[in-house]
Amino acid sequence: MGALASLRMIAAEDLLSIAGLLLLLVAGWWGDKAARFITGACVLLLAAAAVLTVPALANGVMGHEASVFFGQYAEDSFAAYAKLLIYGAAAAALLVAPAFFERVGAMRAEYPLLVLFAVLGMGMMVSATDLLTLYIGLELNSLAAYVLASFLRNDERSAEAGLKYFVLGALASGILLFGISLVYGFTGTTSFAGIREALHGGTFGAGLPVGALFGMVFMLAGLAFKVSAVPFHMWTPDVYEGSPTPVTTFFATAPKVAGLALTMRVALFAFGTQTHAWQQVVIFAALASIIVGALGAIGQTNIKRLMAYSSINNVGFMLIGLAAATPSGASAMLVYLAIYTVMSVGGFVAVLMLKDAEGNPLETLADIAGLSRHRKVLAGSLAMVMFSLAGIPPLFGFWGKFVVFQAAVAAGLVPLAAIGIAASVIGAFYYLKVVKVMYFDEPANVAVGKSGWMYQAILALCAAFISPAGYLLTKWLGGLANLAAAALFHAA
Repeated sequence: MGALASLRMIAAEDLLSIAGLLLLLVAGWWGDKAARFITGACVLLLAAAAVLTVPALANGVMGHEASVFFGQYAEDSFAAYAKLLIYGAAAAALLVAPAFFERVGAMRAEYPLLVLFAVLGMGMMVSATDLLTLYIGLELNSLAAYVLASFLRNDERSAEAGLKYFVLGALASGILLFGISLVYGFTGTTSFAGIREALHGGTFGAGLPVGALFGMVFMLAGLAFKVSAVPFHMWTPDVYEGSPTPVTTFFATAPKVAGLALTMRVALFAFGTQTHAWQQVVIFAALASIIVGALGAIGQTNIKRLMAYSSINNVGFMLIGLAAATPSGASAMLVYLAIYTVMSVGGFVAVLMLKDAEGNPLETLADIAGLSRHRKVLAGSLAMVMFSLAGIPPLFGFWGKFVVFQAAVAAGLVPLAAIGIAASVIGAFYYLKVVKVMYFDEPANVAVGKSGWMYQAILALCAAFISPAGYLLTKWLGGLANLAAAALFHAA
């Protein structure tokens, strides 16, 4: 496929790139006065990009017909599924930002543009079928994310979060790049298809060069940092707590989707013939993330830190689907990812709605004591999010865990599923603790500040999705996930 045909295939990325550069000029000319205009324009651009992306998913585009730029990029149904989640999460992070930043006089024109370019990098990540494309997309996302984490320049916590994220992110990028160099050195190619072919026929015990094995492990370690999987999770609680809450909303959703989707493509396609080589690593990361995330959250008093450990915990459950290394496991992982994205958006929007009478944000469990007495709808919505994250039926979060465990059992990983189910009971404790504080503790009467209609609308949509009514979408969501997962294995 020629360059012009390739450009037509990636119309969504073309739109975001060109419009992003034009909006950058607008920001330079008009300054922060244009911040709200640029934010609205970015939301519309994300909606337009989603419209351009839908056909690839709806038509199940895969294989050679999706390959562009001479095999370096894939505009297939798998990438389209991930991009739709990324666009939705990024739009939510943009819509809730103005009210938060304007309160402290920090709403700058750069915020929506940083989110837009981070989204562009994530789009490259999920479509990458070459190690060079992978790294360019990942760095484009990461460089924007470092600035977003420290966006409140006068806030010590935000500056600390940005510095920690930058230092540890640079370390992870170095580890990933070292792994890439080893894989290239032993396979002689940067193409995922070429790597798969070069490693074809090898097993963990024989046939796979030790250097290539080390490269594979280093690459998975670098990607594990991006999804905050144990043991590369240490940055997550500090960055989630220190970053401005709209930024935390973004970090907990869109980059998580991009990182997990990229990990799936690397493991199931590039290293798809070496399942036994990486499966044990993924199983360890999955179980460690589930257990560390659950135990780490128990003692937290800050809701954003608690949600950070919840994120680590949920990544562990999703990695169980990857460990299955089957089309049903990949599909289950994508279903869980969609449900988790909506739950996380709802949870952080609820946190954004916790304000005192002066409009100052509240983040601790002590602040929401007895919240159900005077903010019944908010308390009920936050309780729904917590129950759904815990996987308690009949809320939709249960379905995500169910399909992942079902795929693991079908793949013969019964012990992994059993341990995951047992460990999920630990996680239920800290989610129930939040509900207990809201409904049974003496009222603190602190969270009395009102929120705008945008917060209420987003929270209502998320609550409707994770409610029992969400089960009406199981067949539709499962069908889309099957189409997306099939693209990985069809390419193989």
